[in-house]
This record gives sequence, structure tokens and C-alpha cells, in this order.
Amino acid sequence: MKNNLIFRQLMDLESSTYTYLLADKNTKEAILIDPVLEQVERDKKLIEELGLKLLYTLETHVHADHITGSGELRKALGSKCILGSGTTVDCADRLLKEGEKLKFGEFEIMAISTPGHTNGCTSYYLEGMLFTGDVLMIRDVGRTDFQQGSNDNMFQSLNKLFSYSDETIVYPAHDYSGHFSTTIGEEKKFNKKIGGHSSKEIFTERMLAMKLADPKKIKVSVPANMKCGEV
Repeated sequence: MKNNLIFRQLMDLESSTYTYLLADKNTKEAILIDPVLEQVERDKKLIEELGLKLLYTLETHVHADHITGSGELRKALGSKCILGSGTTVDCADRLLKEGEKLKFGEFEIMAISTPGHTNGCTSYYLEGMLFTGDVLMIRDVGRTDFQQGSNDNMFQSLNKLFSYSDETIVYPAHDYSGHFSTTIGEEKKFNKKIGGHSSKEIFTERMLAMKLADPKKIKVSVPANMKCGEV
């Protein structure tokens, strides 16, 4: 069935955010994961060029570093805004619980509750592909020092993701080092926060040692994203 999958990995250079377009070649039904407001016209053009019908935009969480394009795409294309059930937003068309699925064409993508970076963080699984947002990144993990962050929840969520096969391809919401994807097997070995079967205590020590400035757009992005980015 994967031969019938259209897959595109797109990037917003300013925020280093990856947006993922997935569609069924036969039915032309599509979904878009983590769209960015400034890239709405790019995304609309690509969807039009490929002759697709956008059914859903899926958010991995309420972002603090950019404004989502979900609301504007809903206005323009009639797509539905989807977030995880752990969020507190009321703008979503649907809040997915653990294990719930969305269908597009012959494909079904499944929600996985992965709190830790935020309470509402949700990863998505489709046929050997994991879209992990700001939870599991490439050789790193998302920060836990603001916006309902929790080291305990993050540790549990990462181990939940590590229960998938080593060959599972991981597509994060961001990368700042020029990488595009990784695998569960690689992250089990090489992730600098939790790789090598790190204990919860070691993981927590490493997380507490992080000293990061707040995202530049946090005061604008979070309120806007609580409204699905509609402007």
C-alpha cells in the first residue's frame, strides 16, 4: 500500500519547522502535519499542483515558536483542524485520543498521546513512519522547562515511542543540524538525552542541565495557536 502514498517533507527556514504532506495517489485525499502560517501559500500551491483534496491538518502540539497555518488552510480549503485530546484549545474540529485514527484514501494515521513537552503533545503513526513533533527529535528530545513540560511524562512518552520497531522512521517537527529523519533504533543508541538505555534519573539530570532561552515568538505564537492560527 505504501506505493500509493504521496509523501513530501517541507521546511520553514525561519523556525526550522518541518511540515509533512501525505496523500493517497488514487483518491487524492491528503493530510498535512504541522503547517506554518507563513507557508500557507506554498502548501496550497503544492496541494493544487498535485490535484489533492486536503482533509485534515494535524498538529503535534500547541507550538511556541511559530503560528500554525491550520486555521487559514481550513478557511481556504475546508480542511479540518486536528489536535490531541490533551490540549485545551476549543478551535479544533476534533481532538484525537490515544489510538484513534483518521482515514485518508486507503491509509489510516493513528494518534499516540506523548505528553512531556506539553500536555497535549501527540505523535502520529502510519505504516512504519512516526511523526513525533517536539517529543523525540534527531539525537535529542524536546525541552520540558515551560508550557506544561514534565520530565516524568517525557521519559514515559519516549519509552512508549521506543516500543516501536527499530526500523521505524522518525520524522520530527524540527531539526537544527541539517538532518531530515532518523529511526527508533538509532535514537535508542545515540540520542544524547535518553540513548543507551538511560535511567530515569540520568535522563532527568540531563534535562535539568539544559539552559535555553525562550522561543522568540512564544508570546505571539501560543495565543494564536490556541485559536488554530486564524488571523
